[in-house]
Amino acid sequence: MTDAKNQAPAPAFLETYIREQRKKKDILLMTHIVMGYPSFEASFEIVRQMVDAGVDLMELQIPFSEPMADGPVILKANQAALDSGATVEKCFEFAKKVSDSFGIPFLFMTYGNILYKYGMDTFAARMSEIGVKGAIVPDLPPEEADDYLSAMKKQDLSAVYIFSPETSDQRMKMIDTHATGFIYCLARKGVTGKETQFSSDMGRYLARCRTATRLPTAVGFGVKEKADIDFLVGKADIAVVGSQTIREVEQKGVDATGPFIRSLTE
Repeated sequence: MTDAKNQAPAPAFLETYIREQRKKKDILLMTHIVMGYPSFEASFEIVRQMVDAGVDLMELQIPFSEPMADGPVILKANQAALDSGATVEKCFEFAKKVSDSFGIPFLFMTYGNILYKYGMDTFAARMSEIGVKGAIVPDLPPEEADDYLSAMKKQDLSAVYIFSPETSDQRMKMIDTHATGFIYCLARKGVTGKETQFSSDMGRYLARCRTATRLPTAVGFGVKEKADIDFLVGKADIAVVGSQTIREVEQKGVDATGPFIRSLTE
């Protein structure tokens, strides 16, 4: 049996889907919700509006008490969801419901502690069973992820990994040998929800990312309006919008979701 560490994984469903969608669109849109915020009923309505507005794929965040990659907007949503009774089990049930109801791929975004507590093989098997196609786990680097990568591969699920502007070319290449689905390129260092400069410097960084990976690339952290997405056309395959949707819901209510997403796609 060939050592998986020395061989790039075969394409999983998610990579194939992204490449097919990209034949139809200049850039895809991925959105992010915190499951159970402001409630599970509201979360379902937010997903419905996003799908109706043309979103191509979506991150479903399992609320966690210490979401280290997230800024104040998403951190607050995590805490509110936990305070109102969100659990991992309820998140699995919600993810199954949206996977059954809508024809786009869903991914989990979460932290390693939840996976370790649940059990890597059990967690991946449950993901496969409910139709979730992959996961983003920011605090689980490849060097510490043998069990996770093995469990995901067994279920043909995508283990999405992250590049940042601080990642060296050598490390990008190493990460690429473990990643499946796509590479999530952080638009800047730091946490979600802060201001990002869409500039020539970012263009050079994204060119470096694309050179380093065989996978499609997504860009998030600070994407919040159509001009940002237009900037990314030709530089990435997917634009990711997270904190701004939560701000819209906080300020204007759940029904603001659809119009906001349409403002990005039309």
